[in-house]
Amino acid sequence: MRKIKSEIITMAVEELCALANYELPNDVLSALKAAHKKENVPAKNVLAQIIKNARIAKDEKIPLCQDTGTANFFIDLGRGVQIEGLNLYDAVNKGVSLGYKNNYLRKSILCDPLIRKNTGDNTPANVYVNFSDDDNIKITFLPKGGGSENASALKMLNPSQSWEGIKNFILQTVKEKGANACPPLIIGVAIGGDFSCAAKNAKAALLRKIGSKNKNPFYAKKEKELLKEINKLAIGPMGIGGKTTALAVFIDAKPRHIASLPAAVSIQCHSHRHKTIVL
Repeated sequence: MRKIKSEIITMAVEELCALANYELPNDVLSALKAAHKKENVPAKNVLAQIIKNARIAKDEKIPLCQDTGTANFFIDLGRGVQIEGLNLYDAVNKGVSLGYKNNYLRKSILCDPLIRKNTGDNTPANVYVNFSDDDNIKITFLPKGGGSENASALKMLNPSQSWEGIKNFILQTVKEKGANACPPLIIGVAIGGDFSCAAKNAKAALLRKIGSKNKNPFYAKKEKELLKEINKLAIGPMGIGGKTTALAVFIDAKPRHIASLPAAVSIQCHSHRHKTIVL
């Protein structure tokens, strides 16, 4: 059994809060640059500004976006790990509190959904834990802004609607809400599972690397189909029109009940911030 002190987890989370908000992942930046090459004015100019913003944020250690998001953590906890001190949830939230306070990141979380009183440190975080067979703790941080979260959606479809129903739901969601989510977008899709897990799975799908292919050839084809259809909507960068409404579509498919067909769409903005550390 490998023992890890909770203080180590807290320090790692504090660091992740800063790095993820300052540095756009290389795959996202590369996709933006590729889109810039094929766009026409004024979409090309918008993408140039987005790319410049990413450079300035990294060089000057300032947030990529003023909305530093809800703190989402996807954690793979090894069965060979014993955490000493605080429990995992409290250790993560302590790191979020320190990370957002010490790095002057905007605090956006309210203590109650109907009472507008800020918690003051961007806690509590959303913490999703999976279990692995190793003796490590893999922590992935995804700060997700309110604009992109507001554009996301979930629908319980009639199973008879099958793929066409799912596809139409996704396209309609992007058509209605995509311009408000600061495109170009990264789109996570969850099909199956049940109501409670579909939204989480769609959000987790966002963590795939842009350019990667779905392991299932059927869904790899559907991802390609959706990306093509979404870009045909011509919403374009920041909603001003263009060829690039989305950079990627990632599908997560899970077993489901015979009588239901959940579909969730988690829309992410061009400032697709996420960072992973392994302890």
